[in-house]
Amino acid sequence: MATPARLLYICLDNSGYEASLERRKIYIAAPDAKAEKLGQLRIIDESGDDYLYPAKRFVAADLPQSIRKAVLHAA
Repeated sequence: MATPARLLYICLDNSGYEASLERRKIYIAAPDAKAEKLGQLRIIDESGDDYLYPAKRFVAADLPQSIRKAVLHAA
């Protein structure tokens, strides 16, 4: 079975989550259809744990493939 694609998002608003999210930081999100139906994203933090956050706080990072690979490699 193929591994699900890892999605990249940029945090635009961390109010209320200042200890957990950094504005303008690129985050990896795990695909989660149930969370998306509820307007949430499953964001993976530096420790590898994932948490749900309101999707309205993020924008999809539309990056060129070479930069996307570099970001994923660094994560």
